Amino acid sequence: MLEKHGRFLAATPFFTRSHRIAIDKPRNVHAGDLVLVQPVGARGGHGKVVRRIGRPDVARDVLEALMIDRGLRRRFDPLVEREARIAAEETCADESRTDLRELPTFTIDPPGAKDFDDAISAEALDDGGIRVWVHIADVAAHVRPGSAVDREAFRRATSVYVPGLVEPMLPEALSNRACSLVPHQDRLAVTVELEFDGARVRRTAFHRSVIRSDARLDYPAVDRVFAGIDRAEAPWGEPLAAARKVSAALQAAREARGALAVESVEPEFAFSREGHVTGLDPTEQTESHRLIEHLMIAANEAVARLLESRKLPALYRVHERPDPPRIERLVEQLESLGVPTPALSRHMTPQQAGDVAAEVSRLVDAEVRRRGHGRIGFTSLVLRSLKQARYTPRNLGHYGLRSSQYCHFTSPIRRYPDLICHRSLLSAIGAGEPVVRASELEKAGEWCSLRERDAMQIERAADDVARAFLLEQALFARGWQTEFEGEVTGVIGAGAFVAFEGYEGMLPVRRLRGGWWELNEQETALVASESGRALRIGDPVLVQVEKVDAPRGRTDLVPVELRS
Repeated sequence: MLEKHGRFLAATPFFTRSHRIAIDKPRNVHAGDLVLVQPVGARGGHGKVVRRIGRPDVARDVLEALMIDRGLRRRFDPLVEREARIAAEETCADESRTDLRELPTFTIDPPGAKDFDDAISAEALDDGGIRVWVHIADVAAHVRPGSAVDREAFRRATSVYVPGLVEPMLPEALSNRACSLVPHQDRLAVTVELEFDGARVRRTAFHRSVIRSDARLDYPAVDRVFAGIDRAEAPWGEPLAAARKVSAALQAAREARGALAVESVEPEFAFSREGHVTGLDPTEQTESHRLIEHLMIAANEAVARLLESRKLPALYRVHERPDPPRIERLVEQLESLGVPTPALSRHMTPQQAGDVAAEVSRLVDAEVRRRGHGRIGFTSLVLRSLKQARYTPRNLGHYGLRSSQYCHFTSPIRRYPDLICHRSLLSAIGAGEPVVRASELEKAGEWCSLRERDAMQIERAADDVARAFLLEQALFARGWQTEFEGEVTGVIGAGAFVAFEGYEGMLPVRRLRGGWWELNEQETALVASESGRALRIGDPVLVQVEKVDAPRGRTDLVPVELRS
């Protein structure tokens, strides 16, 4: 941020503590501006303004600055942009493609989605089975291996989504246009055709296809149809009903095989034209979300089965079983919080630990529904006890889904591993793609896994910033003495993390009465030395906001009372 020092301007690092830099002859910038500065000179004591970003009191400007600070480029090289525009024009469908344009097809996405990389079709068969087509944008047709676009896509490895902004893996000419399965436009696709008997896949086929989507549906609209509020229209009404039937069967099968029962709530922020946060809508999983999730998982599994059966080089999405000591610790933590837990064997194997973790996830889900609170904190404990999913050329199975073969195939616009799997599949079915080189996949898997973790950290930090800006506005409107009902979502030695009305903050131990507060042995509660009173994960708590540092996403709280 630029600051006035006498007759000169100096730039002070905004997100980190570091020395300020004198600015040489700044133009078109003013004190208080957020700017990108390039140090000059041997010691870097001076700098020049490369770009004005905006103002520190505008949420979108701060989020833009955060993305730059975390190493995102925010722009594509002109060579990459030019190559993408040329590649986007290569949309002709040759005779080798399967023409599925007459098939009733539709997309289901969030209301604010801008790119559409998957679409579905479905039909009921005379024998009671159901045929489903999962159409995925054929990014490989536009992005050739080794091209400038391909190299930049691999460098980014994933799109990064922050409130109101995105750092796309592919330039807009591809991600939002040529590879986006928008309605009433011919689009190149890779189609997985699945024939279901209940939840069992009895036949699979793969096509390099050309499709034309008939309708763009969103999750709320589909949920209204499922609830009987709105009517399903032709031509997508009957296919949607068939897909719903398959989804229900897949959901039942998933529960029967003991997959993890973990639900998350994703925040959806609204912005004004000026870049201020204006609203927060926590998006919970509904039946429409689960329909798409189950069909995408089925397509991913079908591709992975083919790749493994033919021993073709690809990247699998693997999630290994948890370590027994971590699950023993999880059970101990949940017991300290009064959450029902299963009995443990004296010496657990990884297989048994995985079974216990799955059972724990279901018990936690039931307990949260019974209590009416605690989902964030309890679910966080479960997730921290598990290993992280990652990409590797070795098929190790996906524990969380209870899937023996699984890969990421359904989002090649925003994930590079999906593009690798597309190329491997298309090579396998003789659809014109060269064989993927196995020697490069180990490092590619490590890189894509690392970039995914980086993206998640940036997205979480950005959510914190957006929440803090929105909270600040709410407090100015409602008053800083407003009391909020919240619940403890985590504890550390310095205090408790509290979620309240969609916001999050820290309740420092120095603000708690009752003497010295310390973490218990299970690290699930803060306990007062004098009274023995405990502040536990999942506990309701009444708080007020003491301070909001919106640009850095920090909120300090004070307790009004601690409820038992």
